[in-house]
Amino acid sequence: MAKNNIKVSANVADTVRPTVVGAKHRPGWHALRTIAARITTPLLPDDYLVLANPLWSARELRGRILEVRPETVDSATIVIKPGWGFSFDYEPGQYIGIGVLVDGRWKWRSYSLTSTPVTSAAAAKGGRTARTITITVKAMPEGFLSSHLVNGLEPGTIVRLAAPQGNFVLPDPAPSSLLFLTAGSGVTPVMSMLRTLVRRGQIGAPGHVVHVHSAPTEDDVMFSGELAELADAHPGYRLIRRATRREGRLDLARLDEVVPDWRERQTWACGPEAMLDDAVRVWKDAGLEDQLHLERFAVSKAAVHGAGGEVTFERSGKTVRVDAATSLMDAGEDAGIRMPFGCRMGICQSCVVGLVDGYVRDLRTGDEREPGSRIQTCVSAASGNCVIDA
Repeated sequence: MAKNNIKVSANVADTVRPTVVGAKHRPGWHALRTIAARITTPLLPDDYLVLANPLWSARELRGRILEVRPETVDSATIVIKPGWGFSFDYEPGQYIGIGVLVDGRWKWRSYSLTSTPVTSAAAAKGGRTARTITITVKAMPEGFLSSHLVNGLEPGTIVRLAAPQGNFVLPDPAPSSLLFLTAGSGVTPVMSMLRTLVRRGQIGAPGHVVHVHSAPTEDDVMFSGELAELADAHPGYRLIRRATRREGRLDLARLDEVVPDWRERQTWACGPEAMLDDAVRVWKDAGLEDQLHLERFAVSKAAVHGAGGEVTFERSGKTVRVDAATSLMDAGEDAGIRMPFGCRMGICQSCVVGLVDGYVRDLRTGDEREPGSRIQTCVSAASGNCVIDA
């Protein structure tokens, strides 16, 4: 059947002044900026503020790298001081986006926050010294930016940030019985949860929190010393570590042998796809899907079809040729276009834009989307020439 030639043009002007980040949280500052805007036209007050301090941007969230602290041979904790407009009252388990300028291009990725949220009351008690966040990154062989963050990022570097988001979070108050099931870098969002439990004084009686963590060797365990100290200091926290090169991967079908009461616990699981798929199957077979909370760091992709095509980013006025395996988001960022994003896995819907013309294919399912559709750029690739509203 012939494809209809439909074209829906966005025609959205890009000349409006940007919405001020954090305006609703600091109305006094916003009022001063509004007055300044009227007397500094055609330049925005932001143009002057950034000259004084790069973190005072109102157009975007920014941060300064304070420290890159090694955790293991291939991972590091990155301490960031966010600039004006960042809300520290995030939820433990959420992630942020970080953009780093590399070879003249901004490279963006999302990483779990490993620091604890700071409420307004806590900030008042702790003063301004609490105003930092941390992410912990594992350098992946296929991940250029992760390797750069771990091995090439210098203290003092100014980065771009995207606001915290994500639904893999720990409620307050915490459930009466918890199980954390993690492997490798999957421990990172759970580390924020554990630190928050300690900060709130919510690690209860013995057996309250059980944490099963797997890594290839003992030397590969992120936060190894802190986790051990936590287990020693809090009888309510039980840590079970598994070195998979020596003991093999944990068979979740035999979880009763490790955590006999796992069916009674609310469970947060994060790690490799195979582990999470096994968890979904085991909890479903037990009829306990509502007690399992998952965080996935990667998306399963269908077989690649076609040869890609030319992608035109209508608002940006750029056209690039892209193969059928490269997401539209990656293609845009490689072309120097700042694309909206969140989880980069097709879950959070933060990257949705309009497909103006042509066809794209969902990298997860292989399904084709037609002109006029709203598409997720992080999990969509060109299926021939196409135009998107970006």
